[in-house]
Amino acid sequence: QVQLVESGGGLVQAGGSLRLSCAASGLTFSIYGMAWFRQAPGKDREFVAAISSTGGVTSYADSVKGRFTISRDNAKKSVYLQMNSLKPEDTAVYYCAGRRLNFGRASQQYDYWGQGTQVTVSS
Repeated sequence: QVQLVESGGGLVQAGGSLRLSCAASGLTFSIYGMAWFRQAPGKDREFVAAISSTGGVTSYADSVKGRFTISRDNAKKSVYLQMNSLKPEDTAVYYCAGRRLNFGRASQQYDYWGQGTQVTVSS
């Protein structure tokens, strides 16, 4: 049974930082591209960042480029999202997702999803 479990969300003031983690189990993590998506109330789920299976290639949404960093540790079967200079508009539920043998920006391409972790940025 595949599980992706996010953690690290919370309440932070604008300008602050958070680090999200996603721990995977039940899959061969090292062959999965991983991504973070987010969904704010009343809005569609949107792409945040993605990373290739080896970690050698990353991709970011323009809205977070330069502020967020995605990384992974295949030995720990985990993917991370370091979020700096947070803004109120970053408030959302953040989801990690896994896609076998590839990665990309479209949510429908992903095979597995976590349950999400809430990030709230106060102004």
